[in-house]
Amino acid sequence: MKATLLALLGSVIVAPMPSQAYVALMAGQSARPLNGTFNNVPVLHSNQPEEVLGPGVLVDTRPGSAIAAETNQPLANATYTFNGEFGLHVHHKYYPEDRSRIRGTNGRRGELTLATILINPGSTPVHIRFKKGAVRNSFEAPYLANNLMGVKPLGPRPWNTGPGDATAIQMLRGQLDRRLEDEITIPPYSRIVLFSTALPALGIANGLLRGRSDGPFQMAVVAARDPQNDTDIFRVLDSNRLAPGRIYLSRVHQIQDGTVFSRVGGVALGDTYTASLSHDLNQGALHVPLTSTNRHHFGTREVQVNQLASRMVDSSLDNVGTYGVRFDVQLNLQGSGPHQLVFSHPTPNGKHFTAFRGSIGIDTDEGYREVHVGMRSGQSLPIASLNLKPGRNNPVKVSLVYPADATPGHLLSVVPDQQLAQLRQREDLLAAAQASKPKAAPAAPPLADVAAAPAAAPAPRPAKPAAAKPAPKAKPAAPAVVMNPGWIQPLPPVPVLQGLPPAVITPTRMSQSLMERYQQAVQAQQQLMNSLMGR
Repeated sequence: MKATLLALLGSVIVAPMPSQAYVALMAGQSARPLNGTFNNVPVLHSNQPEEVLGPGVLVDTRPGSAIAAETNQPLANATYTFNGEFGLHVHHKYYPEDRSRIRGTNGRRGELTLATILINPGSTPVHIRFKKGAVRNSFEAPYLANNLMGVKPLGPRPWNTGPGDATAIQMLRGQLDRRLEDEITIPPYSRIVLFSTALPALGIANGLLRGRSDGPFQMAVVAARDPQNDTDIFRVLDSNRLAPGRIYLSRVHQIQDGTVFSRVGGVALGDTYTASLSHDLNQGALHVPLTSTNRHHFGTREVQVNQLASRMVDSSLDNVGTYGVRFDVQLNLQGSGPHQLVFSHPTPNGKHFTAFRGSIGIDTDEGYREVHVGMRSGQSLPIASLNLKPGRNNPVKVSLVYPADATPGHLLSVVPDQQLAQLRQREDLLAAAQASKPKAAPAAPPLADVAAAPAAAPAPRPAKPAAAKPAPKAKPAAPAVVMNPGWIQPLPPVPVLQGLPPAVITPTRMSQSLMERYQQAVQAQQQLMNSLMGR
């Protein structure tokens, strides 16, 4: 019975697809690869460990090593020397080993200070100019998992739905936070603290920066407990002790063989991904992967993940999260009439989760606009309406800086209005079917139990019969959902089986009439899928 019920529910929406590519909006259609490219700007990513338990070094690009708290063994640094264009991404959570710091004192939780240090190993001063970026923590931009979901327009003052979103919108707009210096100088054989931010217990901090130097330098990120000055921060770096929380140290072999994805601790090559694609919508809808991964590439086999130039041994093998990477996708569209630009995330195998919380820029002939998107896994959300003009190119540029605390592997689509409307009708039909699913009737006791029961006791004196209550009035049937957009063959109606008794489902058996109805629904949906795929 359970298998038949699942088959029916699946047939209401679409035929089954591979889990890594299941987006109901593209049922019966295929996605095209973008075939874009990353630039070569080196970016230091400090995201491993994501959850930091206490003070210590997080990542260091100087030659050398540091001692791991978990094994008391040295781990080689992610050695790299920057010179010219560069980027920085820092993203950590503080989960203190000392649980009393979670409660805090005087209503304020304990804190851990994250700091980025710039090191000049040479005899010449190094000048650095910063172009754009910001640093935010959970005090400034609280992360509320279910806040600001859906699609909302952005004004000059953006929504802040967590530190990752708050810094990404600054990068998307090419703005530098006023609290950050736009130019600094590192003296010869010296080091300076670029920035520091207090990370509250159970909170998050995120930093994104893009700059350019006129000479070689190195970087390190450390966690310090209640530092009073820069000297305290340098003391953490000089200790050569890694911060605790490196949960992947025991799974290095699984990282190397690709069965486990760690976070990124190292230097990635690339902070921008660009792609351009032309498509004739008169020939069918457009679907392209955006932030695709090995698990979510929608059948294109395109993996939009950039490589690492250096890494800590417990880091992921590449920049799998693409946090802080800017995606610029130029779509040159042929077609006519109303269409929708849709952003999707695959349906998960397990529980639903918040898959994206960030800002997207959309540039068309009608101008540039930005929207904030809060998306749960499995959703397809229209982010812009497009009115395509026939006989000409309709350019659409989509830009986003991928925010931390999101899950990559999204689909970008341009579909006719009626295709999105059909998806909503199917979703409503499924919701109605789930809401009206009859409850299971109590099962009759097994015959063996009846046979083993003791003889019945003498019947008690019959009670006075209660007054008969009038039968409740029957509720009018809900109107049928009509699914007949002009672009697709309508779903064949399920025949009405006259003279059959109402279907009753029990935990042990299914009525023959209900089974026949299910089989007919499955056959009808299969006919629809065959027509979609041209069979």
